[in-house]
Amino acid sequence: MLRLRQLEALSAVITTGSISGAAKTLGISQPAMSRLIADLSKNFEFNLFNKRDGQLTPSQEIQLLYPDIERVLELMGNIQNTSAEINDRKAGHLKIACLPGFATSHLPKVVATFLKNRPEVTMTIEPDRPERILEWMAGEQYDIGITDGFSGHPSVERTEIDIRTVCVFPQGHALGQLKEVTPTDLINEKLIHSRRDSVFFQSVSQAFQRAQIEFKSSIEVRQFTAACELVSNGLGVSILSELDASKYVNTGLEFRPFRPKIPHRLALLRPTLKRPSMISLEFMQLFHESLRQYQQ
Repeated sequence: MLRLRQLEALSAVITTGSISGAAKTLGISQPAMSRLIADLSKNFEFNLFNKRDGQLTPSQEIQLLYPDIERVLELMGNIQNTSAEINDRKAGHLKIACLPGFATSHLPKVVATFLKNRPEVTMTIEPDRPERILEWMAGEQYDIGITDGFSGHPSVERTEIDIRTVCVFPQGHALGQLKEVTPTDLINEKLIHSRRDSVFFQSVSQAFQRAQIEFKSSIEVRQFTAACELVSNGLGVSILSELDASKYVNTGLEFRPFRPKIPHRLALLRPTLKRPSMISLEFMQLFHESLRQYQQ
């Protein structure tokens, strides 16, 4: 069988015109170089070189083969370079499935930080609902999933992150005089809230029930960012993640901590049986760290 080292030796002899020069180029002894060329000649079953004026020149057969040999050597060089870049975490492709709100709010800044020193890394970012994200992760179609309300799956590993919950209201609202907001403080407020089948909504609803306060539903939305937009238009108040609320502090909104403490539980997911790449592990770590200031 042909070996890469034999082809490298052949190329070095063609370039230098001698066994001694080729040996020096590859940093090996002349006997070792001679053995490589002899073994390659046996594999090809024809002469590799003709000797002319003290120089080794490629035979006609090698001249026919050499363009293909050059392509092989170039391809192997590219593979080695790419492998080194992967080991340095500077190359590769990362596929991320996330909640729609993340794709347009927090995630872009994290991606920009991550790619700053990784010019050869490419990404696919696919926003969708939690059910679809779980389906993709279980099917090993994506490297990382960012979702909420995750209850577990045997094919998916998770890292849970609890984000503080706040009450969001328009700037100048009476709630701004409070240090924290409770269900009792919202007795006369129209509430903009997450979908009723979500774990987060159920936790908030139970807090109102325990306080014996009616939950006055006004608008149901899927995304916290949409809730913030509706609050900014004076359509009510909302209880949601501080992570989302913080993006709207300069758009006419204020927020205060909500009590009792109800975490918005995010989950970083990856397929259990798919070996994670180094860049996927590093991105998950960076994303986790980016949420530390909002963690409960």
